[in-house]
Amino acid sequence: MVLFTSCDLLNNDPYDSFTKDNFFTSETNVEMYTNYFYAEWKGYGNNGSYGTFYFPTLNDNQAVTGITPWDFTTISATDDTWDASYVEVRRANILLENLDGVPMDEETRKYYNSLGRLYRAWQHFCVVRKFGDCYWVDHSLTTEDTDILYGPRQDRNFVMDKMLEDLNYAVENMGTKNADSRTAYNVYVAQAIKAQICLFEGTYAKYHKNDKERSDKYLVEAKKAADAIINSGKFELTPDAEGYRANYNSLDLAGNTEMIMYKQYLESAKLRHATQDYCCGSTPTNGMSKSAFNAYLKKDGTLADKNDDHGVLGTEGYDAGKPVIYHLLEARDPRLAQQIDGYLCYVGNNRARYEGIPEQEGAAQNTVTTGYGILKFDEPVTPSSLRQSTTGNVTDCPLFWLAEILLTHAEACAELGEEADAKTSLNKLRTRVGMPEYAPVNDPANTIGVSDLIWEIRRERRVELMFDNNDRYWSLIRWHQLELLDTEKNPDQTKGAWIADNWPGANDVKRDANGYIDLTADYVRKFDEKHYLAPIPTSQSVVNPQIGQNPGW
Repeated sequence: MVLFTSCDLLNNDPYDSFTKDNFFTSETNVEMYTNYFYAEWKGYGNNGSYGTFYFPTLNDNQAVTGITPWDFTTISATDDTWDASYVEVRRANILLENLDGVPMDEETRKYYNSLGRLYRAWQHFCVVRKFGDCYWVDHSLTTEDTDILYGPRQDRNFVMDKMLEDLNYAVENMGTKNADSRTAYNVYVAQAIKAQICLFEGTYAKYHKNDKERSDKYLVEAKKAADAIINSGKFELTPDAEGYRANYNSLDLAGNTEMIMYKQYLESAKLRHATQDYCCGSTPTNGMSKSAFNAYLKKDGTLADKNDDHGVLGTEGYDAGKPVIYHLLEARDPRLAQQIDGYLCYVGNNRARYEGIPEQEGAAQNTVTTGYGILKFDEPVTPSSLRQSTTGNVTDCPLFWLAEILLTHAEACAELGEEADAKTSLNKLRTRVGMPEYAPVNDPANTIGVSDLIWEIRRERRVELMFDNNDRYWSLIRWHQLELLDTEKNPDQTKGAWIADNWPGANDVKRDANGYIDLTADYVRKFDEKHYLAPIPTSQSVVNPQIGQNPGW
């Protein structure tokens, strides 16, 4: 909006400002314009601002203190998603309306048309996912667009179907531009975005609407998009459990074969983040919950006893006489040991991670709410002066990568009844970290009637994408399982590690009658069906009384 605002003195464009007429005149300017589309992906956040990994806590993977139990508890005046997404829709529409007059070859024009429509689809998805019914906007609005500015919202299914048209156009017309890049938009990024949106809609239609025809339509599209990436031959899983963690804590992802698109952070460019710092500081930050810890299978692929999670006192080196859980991590899915510390980090038992490494001299003592310290995003070579700075972290962040695509493929195939293909994708992820291939486990926690295969794919998604993009929350939304976030019915999400009475710091943390760190008193969250959709902000309903309100608000 700033770009195309002018003083319009005597009807002349200002000589020192851009307008639509004098800006869209070259391919270079178009590329500069679309560079803003990259700001959509927060990743780990910029220069200390919170990103979409680890920081979102509206889920059952982390136990926290002192926060609002739901992201929305009352009807607010404004909403960042609603406001920002429609600003970005306008940005995309301005691009699409001005491309025809820009001198460029047709393949390049198709690419930018595809990029504009891809970006427009994603922004609409962000609104639908949060609010349901909304408005499909396919042009830059004027005061004459009264049906959108002052009319009732359109049905979410209509908006989603228009999105699918944009997505299909994008994957069919992006061509080969930037095809070998891992930091730029290309056809594989378009397929990844399509896969994510279509999986959401396919499962939402099944579990919320019981609409098999619509569900199958979108699940087939999700599978097609995932297949295009898997069969391209351009991407491979990083090897072993250490390679799994390297997707999240590498200083440079440029050579990583799993990345479809990643966000690069550079000290020299001052583009930094704070995720490392928040995972290794002395102020108690959010730790893994007991609920998440006990979601991990044993190394042999069988269910773990939910009470088989007691640590012991260490006997060697830095851990001597201190509570540790190395033996528990050794017995579980190897991803768990790549995600949390083997040393229990709680008030009264904190210590600096990576003690003995010269770069970490003077590092702060690590403390988390549950004792299960977050290791996944931390990197030991970064000097502590940068690692423990809210503006100093420079590890690169995955945005779209093969593991997520395999999870989408496995789930879409399983929901469509194509079990062999579902198992193939599922087993690739398990084999990568040394877990046995899929076998039914007959989990008594599966009380909702889905097949054992679908249940295990959901477990796999939880443990593979632990702390990533708040995927757990959005998955519970689309599966119609948000009631799992009710802390009274599912108290393990407010619990942490087991602490013996005679251990260091045992009296410094709240524990329940069974000895587990207990945040229940600080963290009560009751589920209501209305939480599946956020309330429409009052700034919109005041201007447009016909916009309506979501159920329950």
